Amino acid sequence: MPTELFFDIETKKLFEEIDTHNPADLGISIVSVYKRKIDNTGKEIEGQMFSFWEDDFPKMWPLFTNVDRVVGYNSLGFDIPALAPLCPYDFKKLIHFDMLDAIKNKLGFRLSLNSVATETINASKIDVGTNAPLYWAQQTEESLSKLKYYCEADVAITRDVYDFVMKNSYLKYKDKWNTVRQFEIDFSYPKQEKHQENQMGLF
Repeated sequence: MPTELFFDIETKKLFEEIDTHNPADLGISIVSVYKRKIDNTGKEIEGQMFSFWEDDFPKMWPLFTNVDRVVGYNSLGFDIPALAPLCPYDFKKLIHFDMLDAIKNKLGFRLSLNSVATETINASKIDVGTNAPLYWAQQTEESLSKLKYYCEADVAITRDVYDFVMKNSYLKYKDKWNTVRQFEIDFSYPKQEKHQENQMGLF
């Protein structure tokens, strides 16, 4: 049975607060992951959500190993370069699939996760990313709870959009004229992507 992991990170700072464009310099407050097993038809057999604060990262890294696909949204440009310097193995060698990268390659431009989720599966993000550093800075039980809930909700909506595409092979969004557009897109596994040897023995 294939194993998939969906993930998202939240950072301690915004780019306007640092002097570089390197996501690794923002600091990571929390990482949420949803790891699951699916059958050969893509139906989920079992799955579980996990969240890790910075001190818990050593417990997190083994979850990323020996999976058939690590899925994120804008992960190639943001989440992966932020996490890679902290990882005890070569994080970039995992079999990453960036949904935004697939969308950009198809359309020639970027779409936000919220825009495709709203029009495609009638679900919206529960908060905006710029609030995440504010929640972290407050360091209260309530603010950290909001931060964890937000990160996990982003992972869940990423998973749900992914599952829709795997089943239906299209997405929807509203263009700048507020017109709903639909386009075909394929998230299926390339044959050579399954069971690659570089997934083994990383940890």
